[in-house]
Amino acid sequence: MQADEEEKEEPRLRDTPEDISFEAAANTIAFHPNRDILAAGDVDGDVYVYSYSCLEGGNQELWSSGHHMKSCREVSFSHDGHKLFTVSKDKSVHILNVEEGRLVTRFSKAHSSALNSLLVIDEHLFATGDDNGMLKVWDLRKGTAIMEMRHHEEYISSMTIDENKKLLLTTSGEGTMGVFNIKRRRFELVSEPQNGDLTSIALMKRGKKVACGSSEGTIYLFNWNGFGATSDRFAVKAESIDCMVPVTENILCTGSIDGVIRAVNILPNRVIGRVGQHLGEPIEQLAKSHTGQLLASCGHDQKVKFWDISALSSVVVDDYRKRKKSGQLKALSSKAFGGGEDFFADLREETEASKEEEEASDSDDSD
Repeated sequence: MQADEEEKEEPRLRDTPEDISFEAAANTIAFHPNRDILAAGDVDGDVYVYSYSCLEGGNQELWSSGHHMKSCREVSFSHDGHKLFTVSKDKSVHILNVEEGRLVTRFSKAHSSALNSLLVIDEHLFATGDDNGMLKVWDLRKGTAIMEMRHHEEYISSMTIDENKKLLLTTSGEGTMGVFNIKRRRFELVSEPQNGDLTSIALMKRGKKVACGSSEGTIYLFNWNGFGATSDRFAVKAESIDCMVPVTENILCTGSIDGVIRAVNILPNRVIGRVGQHLGEPIEQLAKSHTGQLLASCGHDQKVKFWDISALSSVVVDDYRKRKKSGQLKALSSKAFGGGEDFFADLREETEASKEEEEASDSDDSD
């Protein structure tokens, strides 16, 4: 009898964790590399660490830190998950212990300008980029920067590195991508400028392609080792692309000023559909969970939202078939607008449409 009562009180299991609300807009979020933990940094400079769960009422604040004097611009976990790196507009870098949020290391005047981006490279090295185009690579063993280079005129918006940890790529507000060899500690080149700010960067196709998002709503593609000029470009029909995260080797998710999260296939270049949205509020950052099942987004609505992206791993975009243009984005999760019942109806429609594939000609596939 008692077991029955306990069963009734079991919290409901949801598809995704509930939204997390903050007192100020979150600029940045990061998932822990192997635990169900998420970190967020907000415009007031506060950093929060939560455990998340799909059980109703399952999200729990573990700790918060108010060490930054100004806006926290980026947070990132170390690869082993023991440390949390944070950078701020106050020009400082903080390294916190993940277990209890204790400040372990502080570089108080890390740059002479406000910090904007951060990349943890390995257990010893990390990189920081500032509002003035300065890139620094730091070595925790030496407790100082081992490489300082300024080859961008404007802010460094994002960074990534190849799996050999040799070439560090940066995107900048002047519309260029920078290439830096951190093994040899030298500058390689800056790409031709593109239209608008380059806001985000992702390695796709097993590192053979570099995708850069722009404030104009275009994704620019570069071949690996063809960094000087773009190999392809793709207008996403979004007002802007402010952040991107790779989900598979071919698919990335983009966040835009219009509040919509889109799933985009790279080569063939297609917008697959809508993963979710922050209602009319710009999206600041996206992150993918360690299991690859969840996407998190933070926006100006002072919320972190979670989206189920497990279906994207099985999506294959055919080169020669063009989806019928309905003018509306297909819902890719039950929480995306137009989601729910018609998500599955769309899948049925896709299956039926695939029977007509042979009739679709290559010629109508120009976008």
